[in-house]
Amino acid sequence: MRLYHPAAHDTDLFPATWWRQTIPALPISRPLAGEADVEVAVVGGGFTGLSAAYHLARDHGVRAAVLDAGEPGWGASGRNGGFCCMGSAKLGYRAMARRFGLDAARAFFDSQVQSVDLVATLIDEHGLDVDRWGRGEFTLAHRPSRFAELAEEQRLHRELFGHRLDLLPAQAMTELGLHTAGTFGGLFNAKAFGLNPLKYLLGLHRLCHERGLALHYRTPVLKIETRRRRLLLRTRKGTLRADRLLLATNGYGRDGLHRSIAGRTLPVLSNILVTRPLSEAERAAQGWTASTPAYDSRHLLHYFRALPDGRFLFGGRGGTSAHPAAVSRLRERLTSTFRQMFPAWREVEITHFWNGLACLAFDLHPHLGVDPRDPRIAHALAYHGNGVAMGTWLGRAAAALLADRPDFYGSLPPFLRRPLPPYPLPFLRKAYLGAAYRFMEWRDGSD
Repeated sequence: MRLYHPAAHDTDLFPATWWRQTIPALPISRPLAGEADVEVAVVGGGFTGLSAAYHLARDHGVRAAVLDAGEPGWGASGRNGGFCCMGSAKLGYRAMARRFGLDAARAFFDSQVQSVDLVATLIDEHGLDVDRWGRGEFTLAHRPSRFAELAEEQRLHRELFGHRLDLLPAQAMTELGLHTAGTFGGLFNAKAFGLNPLKYLLGLHRLCHERGLALHYRTPVLKIETRRRRLLLRTRKGTLRADRLLLATNGYGRDGLHRSIAGRTLPVLSNILVTRPLSEAERAAQGWTASTPAYDSRHLLHYFRALPDGRFLFGGRGGTSAHPAAVSRLRERLTSTFRQMFPAWREVEITHFWNGLACLAFDLHPHLGVDPRDPRIAHALAYHGNGVAMGTWLGRAAAALLADRPDFYGSLPPFLRRPLPPYPLPFLRKAYLGAAYRFMEWRDGSD
């Protein structure tokens, strides 16, 4: 079952992202042909899947093979905004502490800090060229009431986690070169940075290739058969036999792929535009001269950052249809919002627009779960729009799980190790989403 128009899943059409323009050529696709044997099969060649395969080989000496339906970077890992940051759950920390306990909330917070550090370490240790740009991340209050909420968030981080966040009034933001129309101050978190996500993905691809791992792109898995001794993954031209399996498809997994993800994820559209390069004078005219990534405090948030060559990236959530006509309307709406928030750039050319699918879980946090009926099969996914760092980190944790090395889990909190819960009446997921969007739009405009 697919929730969106076939255009959203057409692996023959590589998304026309700005990131693709920065890559001379993609790695050669090598679809699986014939039969092969491996210890661990990984379905999904994004940040999670490649991180899992790499860490399986490096840390545990386990041989893995990765299968992906598209070209390298076709999915969310090659389409996102390039924010390496915290924020992979939509469940607030207070709610998390009430539901799972304060220790579990602190463990989740620590895992997010570690996730950003892990990406930075991989980049530095292996000399990955990822166009790293901008230190930290700002949350911008789009209403005075949201500035008061940011002050409460600052206090919560200090009291619960001992983590420093800096709260700045609007004038201080302007002085730092972070001025947008209708901003009432911001909250700065130093634990973040920007990067080119496709270059980072290809860096992980290179690390896996250097370890001799089999990476099979343009190889959709048509069926997973569970036998007593082995798992069989049937593809168009071959079969992969494995002892264990990791499903790392995030928002692009088919419900029919396996019961452990069927009806248990909600893919949501995220849309991005990129401008032509802006001159120094144009950036100064708007008052946005900083390289720091940022997003606003709306429930249907917008996220934005300057790119190294002077271009500006602006993204936003929303939309419940991937039909080409609906996507065209999403582009018009996002462009209009961009020009409202950055009025000095009203006439600036938009050179690129694309969208992709982020992934929500019903309980609003990521999961590294195991199928209760077949512990050989695990899944790692649901990053709620922030998977650069957590996808990498949870991939490493999944490698430890599949290698039976729980001592390598790090600070993985117990509630992340639960299987994905099902959505009630999953055929109504898009209806739930539409209702939630209408409520969020009302909230964003009413307080």
